[in-house]
Amino acid sequence: MNSEIKSLIKVWITVLASLSYCYFFSKKIPKGFLRLLSVLPIIPIFTMLPLSLSSINLLGIIGFFIGWLANFKLLLFSFDQGPLSSNPPLSFKHFISIACFPVMIKSKNKQNPSSQIKIKQNPSPQNSSNNHENPSISSTSSTQIKPKSLLNYAIKGLLLVLLIRVYDYKPYLNPNFILLLYCFHIYLNLDILLALVSAMVRFFLGLELEPQFDSPFISTSLQDFWGRRWNLMVTGILRPTVYQPVRSICTRIFGRRWAQLVALLATFAVSGLMHELIFFYFGRVWPTWEVMSFFVLHGICLAVEIEVKRCFNGRWQLHRFVTGPLTVGFVLVTGFRLFFPQYLRCGADVRAIREYAIIGEFVKGVVSNIWVSVGGKIDTALIPIELN
Repeated sequence: MNSEIKSLIKVWITVLASLSYCYFFSKKIPKGFLRLLSVLPIIPIFTMLPLSLSSINLLGIIGFFIGWLANFKLLLFSFDQGPLSSNPPLSFKHFISIACFPVMIKSKNKQNPSSQIKIKQNPSPQNSSNNHENPSISSTSSTQIKPKSLLNYAIKGLLLVLLIRVYDYKPYLNPNFILLLYCFHIYLNLDILLALVSAMVRFFLGLELEPQFDSPFISTSLQDFWGRRWNLMVTGILRPTVYQPVRSICTRIFGRRWAQLVALLATFAVSGLMHELIFFYFGRVWPTWEVMSFFVLHGICLAVEIEVKRCFNGRWQLHRFVTGPLTVGFVLVTGFRLFFPQYLRCGADVRAIREYAIIGEFVKGVVSNIWVSVGGKIDTALIPIELN
């Protein structure tokens, strides 16, 4: 555990040094190809950094935060786009924080402008009638998401703890039921983790942040699930890095309608590749491309859904009580068949659960030591063995 903490410290020192270079050197270079050349050496560094860790939970966090999101933000920064480019320019601490953490910043509050910074955003769709033409990457700015209460996250935290305890009975449970539990685990884990990160950034920097999830379990379509409810930070970063450039290029070749579909498929393909990279971090084995197939399949199905909506043009549609279960069921079934097998083969689930147990024992030990140090009495038999 001590060696893993040392590795984590080295990772964050490397990240801070690299981002300092981008802020103080690359930022002075005119946007475009030259700035891109100055940033390119950082991309492989950030991509390789997670490999210096062995903890599944840390690998997932660093791989997602740095190996994926930070790299994409730096690519946008090269062309003076994305969350790292703003007017007025970001301060150093804001630049580092926004680059390192998956946060989405709200527009400036007119009542208290000094408390927030205004980040340049890509234009959202002009109106809701065009949402079917701007698929999985529809802007969340058009729909205000209400921040969840502390009680909401407390309940989710309790559910996550109970879920981890249920894993003790895995040998007695149906394998498909275990996969269903993993789906809830991923959602709860991500939602709580991103909420904690947002809370820390909000507390230390005074930034107003957008929620990262919007109740994905009540999605009524694939477009609704991927574009407006599930992991909106990824949606927000894929839109300017993949969807918009591909659509712009393909519009001149195929026309606007087909360009949007090609851009949609490209967006899901890139998302699949990045998920394959994170799974490579977990197992250090060559991918079998099942995860990639999961995202490509969803991209194709979403393209079909959009075309069907376009054909009917609102004249006929199924009730949400029908489309909701169909949507969530499709995501779950395809996840069982394509997303989880690669995760299970590398033993990531077993390692993650083992880490939860180690962390739990470590926390118990710390609490026990603190209690004893302040004069409390505790049965020494209940104090866990010190971790190596």
